[in-house]
Amino acid sequence: MKERSLVQRIYTEKSIKKIEKKIKLLGLHCHYNAIDLLNIRLLTSLILFFLLIAFNKNGYILGPIVVFIFHFLSEYIVLDYPIKKREKKLEEEAIFFFEVLSLTLESGRNLTLSLQMTAKNIQSELSEEFAKSLKEMELGKSFQEALTDMKQRIPSDTINNAILNIVQSSIFGNDIEESLNNQLDFLRDKRILDIKSQIGKLPTKISVISVIFFIPIILLVILAPVVIDFFVG
Repeated sequence: MKERSLVQRIYTEKSIKKIEKKIKLLGLHCHYNAIDLLNIRLLTSLILFFLLIAFNKNGYILGPIVVFIFHFLSEYIVLDYPIKKREKKLEEEAIFFFEVLSLTLESGRNLTLSLQMTAKNIQSELSEEFAKSLKEMELGKSFQEALTDMKQRIPSDTINNAILNIVQSSIFGNDIEESLNNQLDFLRDKRILDIKSQIGKLPTKISVISVIFFIPIILLVILAPVVIDFFVG
């Protein structure tokens, strides 16, 4: 409790909750602690600041700039970038997961049983999230509470919309199969657009690689005889 009180004096409650929210979005296998991350970032920032002051004559100018950049860059590297990668991974897994779920529902099984069978037979991170929610239901949570909590661990708005439709279907008795098929179409279209975007970036990437690696080699081959003649002469 003392450690928590001390941290609350340094960081605002809003900052702590923001980090905790991002940690949840990293999934079940992430064991980060918001307080530890904030403390490590603060300690590292102080060390960088004092090192720059001690070993650089312009440290008083560079120190605040470097610490400011480190403050935001560290959060991006540790939290924001992995969250973006996980979002893409989950959306790729969601296409197959919801396809199997839709087929299971078409066979006449109820929603809960269909989710159980789908989560059990598919090995993916999204399946693990659903399996955890189903386990929480066995321990006393309602279907709505378990899936609403699951949404806090999913960084994809598209998947969260699908989860919301599942929850609403369980409450109001809507046609879940049609809703799932609509979400599947959207996920497929989004996947195709992502692939086209990556293909569109290839010429630029190839150009950059050419400039960095191939052009210097070509120049070396062309100029090598001239350089050799110069030194030999």
